[in-house]
Amino acid sequence: MSTSAPAAAPAVRHVPRWLSLPPLVAIAVLLVYPTVFVVAASFTRTTLARPLQEWTGFTNLTSALQAEAFAGSLVRTVVFAVSAAVLATAVGTAVALLLRARGGGFGVLGTLLLLPLVTPPVMVGVAWKLLLAPAGGALTSTISSLAGTPVNPLGSSSTALGTLVLIHVWQWTPLVVLLVFASLLGVPDELLEAAALDGAGALRTFTAVTWPVVAPTVLSVLFLELVVGFKVFDLVAVVTSGGPGLSTVVASFEVFRTGLRGDYDVGTAAAMTLVLGLLVGVVTAGVSALRTRAARAES
Repeated sequence: MSTSAPAAAPAVRHVPRWLSLPPLVAIAVLLVYPTVFVVAASFTRTTLARPLQEWTGFTNLTSALQAEAFAGSLVRTVVFAVSAAVLATAVGTAVALLLRARGGGFGVLGTLLLLPLVTPPVMVGVAWKLLLAPAGGALTSTISSLAGTPVNPLGSSSTALGTLVLIHVWQWTPLVVLLVFASLLGVPDELLEAAALDGAGALRTFTAVTWPVVAPTVLSVLFLELVVGFKVFDLVAVVTSGGPGLSTVVASFEVFRTGLRGDYDVGTAAAMTLVLGLLVGVVTAGVSALRTRAARAES
């Protein structure tokens, strides 16, 4: 009885190492060099015309931390990012659940909901600035008619930041809907049917069946929304330019004002950037820990 020879192992094709050079160069140019420059500028006297002039130690960091405008911008940034992220995640998750309850795919309605997401941020700002214009703005005129008194949401320091939060939520909620809806498609139909047979209501089904599956995605989306909220700049620059007064000056806009306006103090602006990065890391660390815990619980 003859035995057949073992099949030869497939040949392994080695990819030339030089093919990894383009992405490495891109990482160095787009990530490593800017990071090194910001850190170096934070500890030197730096302007736009003359970068890295001389070592100043912690002078720039001290100036950044002692600046009242920057301290206020950090508070507004946290308020903006946290409130916008929580609101967008909650609304987006609710809309995704409603779309999933309808059955079938995303549908025409879901596609229309994505329009704010694909609109350029500058155009979003321009459109809302026109809608909320104190004279002739369609939305402002409607609100004023219903309230019986002139209303200017962007002209009051007590409502301007909240108005920007709502505009940001309008723009980024579709991303939450898209990601959470995709996660809801992974909920096994057998579990939903078993819950229905056991007489579980909608709330019980959500907490016991749906939420354990989608929780890692929802927390990941919350993490992403926090990062997007912390780095908001274009919306503030286009709609309010930081006004009225300093009521909508967030940290990224204050960095812009310090480094690219006035004295063009790039060194202090770089120090502000480091402080902002540290703040973002501290705030998002908690959400990251919750996301990791939820992922482990699901597995």
